[in-house]
Amino acid sequence: MLDPVKFWKHVLPWVISLALLVYVFGFATDWASLRDAMAGANVPTFLFFTTLDRVAYFIVWTAITAAAMRRFVDRVPVGSVFAIRGGAELFRTVSNPLADGLTLVGLGQLAGGRLDVVLAAALVPAVCHMFVMLIQVTGALFLLEGGVSANRDVAATAGFVWALMVSGFVAVQLSRRGHIRGMKRVRDFLDRFPLRTIAPFVVAFVGVTAFDVMIQGFATRAFGAPIGWLDLMARIPLLYLALVVPSLGNFGTRELAWSALFEGTAERDALIAFAFATNAIFLVLNLILGVVFLPKAMTLVRELRRQRQAGEPVREPLLHDPVDQ
Repeated sequence: MLDPVKFWKHVLPWVISLALLVYVFGFATDWASLRDAMAGANVPTFLFFTTLDRVAYFIVWTAITAAAMRRFVDRVPVGSVFAIRGGAELFRTVSNPLADGLTLVGLGQLAGGRLDVVLAAALVPAVCHMFVMLIQVTGALFLLEGGVSANRDVAATAGFVWALMVSGFVAVQLSRRGHIRGMKRVRDFLDRFPLRTIAPFVVAFVGVTAFDVMIQGFATRAFGAPIGWLDLMARIPLLYLALVVPSLGNFGTRELAWSALFEGTAERDALIAFAFATNAIFLVLNLILGVVFLPKAMTLVRELRRQRQAGEPVREPLLHDPVDQ
């Protein structure tokens, strides 16, 4: 019997992408203006910056993931982390959650099936990235023209995320006094990561977010749809939140989000054209990364499984807490 949860899990990204693409290109786009916007682009320069954006982001994020793994498991081969994450990029052409899920499965094999190690390697960079972007958005909000009153989308997002973080902090502190027993496991997990341990990741993501703003600024200027640096600082994190919506390779979602977030900074049709062109280039690059890395990733995972099934000695991860370093 067909499982409705699994059915919608696979079908929903296609439905959302199709609906958004129909709306964006069927109703919200002036095709004459769209052609004019694309005709005014400096294609070689735009291709260079967009390709650099995707490749650099993949390399840096994978290196940070490998660094996080090595803080909890000794002798994790960095090349194996690149193979697993790179192979999963092939599936990012379909869905971001699918690619991220396959990455976690592969890293779990590499970590000897230790879920806590995989969660640490995934959550520490993600939380550090979110925190840096939150600081970025908050700082940019007070520098934007019109301040809070003219940028309510940015203010509301920053306020919501700050509220979540403060609520989490208060809940952990209350659990230390026995007021919230259900938070003990979360508190014990968080206690493994003192500030001095995660500080290098925070510093790394300061560089990542600065590079992200810079490269997006150069790409939009090459495309002929320049966006102000402060607007990029304030709203690129909002774009990432929008891309959490399940869709087919972010088509439809990125175009709608980009045009809505940066409305007034450039022509709407130029923004839609820029987002669509960026998606198309990312799709090709994800395919290339997947084709290059997937064979090695599959060979690695198969060999680990074969050794365990055959009862052969497999190097078990040497676990340690980062507080011991």
